[in-house]
Amino acid sequence: MATNVKVVGTDLRQVTIKVNPGTYLTDILEQACEKLKVPSNKFLLKHKQKQLDLSQTFRTSGLAPGAKLELIVRSNTPTAINVALQLPAPESSLFPPSGRITEKLPSDYTLWQVLRQFESGKSSQGKNLNITARGVAQMSNGASAGSGQLYYETPVLTMESRTLSTFADFQKTLSQLGYNSGGVLIRLSFQKTDVTLADAMGEMSQYFKTEGSQEVQKSATTSTTGDDSTSPDVTPPNESSSTPTAEADAVGVAQSGGAVPPPLAPAQTSDAMDVDNPLSDRRPVTIFSAPTSGTPAAALRTDGDEAFAPRIEHAQAHQRLLKSAGENKRLLSDQELAEKAAAEAAKVAAVKSIKIKVRFPDNFSAEWPFGPEDTGAALYTEIRKIMANDTAPFKLVLPPGKTAIKDDNSPSSKLISGYRLSSNTLVNFMWEDTVPVAVRKQPFLKGSAAGQAQKVVIPEVPDVQGEDEAGPSTSLLPSALKSRAEGEGSSGFKKPKWLKGFGKK
Repeated sequence: MATNVKVVGTDLRQVTIKVNPGTYLTDILEQACEKLKVPSNKFLLKHKQKQLDLSQTFRTSGLAPGAKLELIVRSNTPTAINVALQLPAPESSLFPPSGRITEKLPSDYTLWQVLRQFESGKSSQGKNLNITARGVAQMSNGASAGSGQLYYETPVLTMESRTLSTFADFQKTLSQLGYNSGGVLIRLSFQKTDVTLADAMGEMSQYFKTEGSQEVQKSATTSTTGDDSTSPDVTPPNESSSTPTAEADAVGVAQSGGAVPPPLAPAQTSDAMDVDNPLSDRRPVTIFSAPTSGTPAAALRTDGDEAFAPRIEHAQAHQRLLKSAGENKRLLSDQELAEKAAAEAAKVAAVKSIKIKVRFPDNFSAEWPFGPEDTGAALYTEIRKIMANDTAPFKLVLPPGKTAIKDDNSPSSKLISGYRLSSNTLVNFMWEDTVPVAVRKQPFLKGSAAGQAQKVVIPEVPDVQGEDEAGPSTSLLPSALKSRAEGEGSSGFKKPKWLKGFGKK
C-alpha cells in the first residue's frame, strides 16, 4: 500500500515523497535531496531525534505513514564498516570452511573499490582472486567448437534484497547504500554478458576514469621528480591484457582504509647540498633551536607560596563577576550587531603585520612575518622550504587544537581576516596519519636551515618588592569595617546606651 512521508530540509523547506513498503530509506533520501537541490552524499535522515538506518526499507524501519523526517548534515569523517564477501563456488573452496572473507573498510568506499580491495588486499591471503576482470570463451552448445571470443562475466552483488550488477551501481559508496555503521554481507555471483571483454574494459575505464585520474593527479602533484611529460590518461580499451593491472594501481586502496598515500621522497642526507632560493623570493625567517633541557624553563622558576595566596581584591573581583552574570541582559538589536561587526572588521583591518611561530615535532621552531594578504598556503610554502622531506603531508593546528589552517589560497583562508589572527601566534606542526614512522624519526630541518638556528633567549623579569604580608591594607576594606577597626578602642566593643543605666545605684 502506497503512502507518503515528509522530509524537512536544513532550510526548513518541506517536500513530500511517495513510498511503498519496499522502498529503501536511501531512495527516500535521494528523492528528497533531488527535490531540495542539495547533494545526497552530504546528508542523513533523522526521525524524532534519532538517526535512521538508511539500509532498511520503509516496512522494517518502523516509520508510520505520513512520518516527518529531517535532513541532518553527514560527518566528513568516514566510519569503519565490517564487510563480508560470500564467494561462489569454486572460489569458496579457497577459504574454508564458510567460503567467506571479511575486512574492515571505510564507508566512503565504492562497491568497485570494495571488490578491488578483496582482490588485492590482505583478506585474500595472497590467493589469486579475479572478480572484476573475468572472461568466458564463447562456445557452441557447450562443445569445444566456436570462435573462442572472450565475453565479459560481470559480478553480481546481492545485499539483503537488492541486486547490483551494473557499472553505475558499482559507483555507489557503502554510505550511499545506507551502511554507515555496523557490518554488511555481500553475496557474490557472476553472470555472463553479451559484451566482449575488450569492450567491457573500455567501458570500465570510462566509468572509473575520474577516480583513476584523481589518484594519478595526486601522485603527480606530490612527486619530487616534477616530470611534466607524465600523462594521467587511462589505458586504451584495446590493451585488454594490461588494463586490469593499470586499473588496480589507480583504484586499489590500502588495507588500513583510505586512498593509497603518495610515495614519500627520502630525506636528504647530511652530505647533500641544500640549494636555497633567491633572496628576493624568500620571506625573512628566524629559526630557534630545540631546548637542551627536558624540563620546561617555566617549571624551573621558583616562586614563594605568598604569590599564589588569594587576596581581598580577588574576592571582590569574583563578586563583581557573579553580580554581572546574574543581571538580566537584553539581546542586541540589528543596529548594535551591525556596529559590533563593523568594529570587529575595523579591528582586523588595522592589523598590518603579525608574526607566526611554528613549533616542529623535534622542538625546533621557526618564525615568519605575514601581512593581510597572506593565506594559509603561504605559510605551508614557507615551511616546505626548510623541511628536509618536503613531500610528507602535514597539517598546522592553532591552539588548543580544534582549528586547523588549510593549505588554501581562497579569501577565507587569509591568516589575518580569515582566521582572525590579530597578534603574534604560535602554531603547532602535526604529521598526517599516513606518514610512516621512519620518516618521522628523520631530521626535520634541512642542513642549511638547522645551521641558522639560534638559542631562545628568555628575558629576565625584574624582582618586584611585594606588599606587606601582615594582611590587606585598610584602604581596601569597606568603610563599616574601617570605622569598626579604628577609634573604638582596642577591644572594638561599644556599650549600648540602655545598658549604661544598670551600673548606677
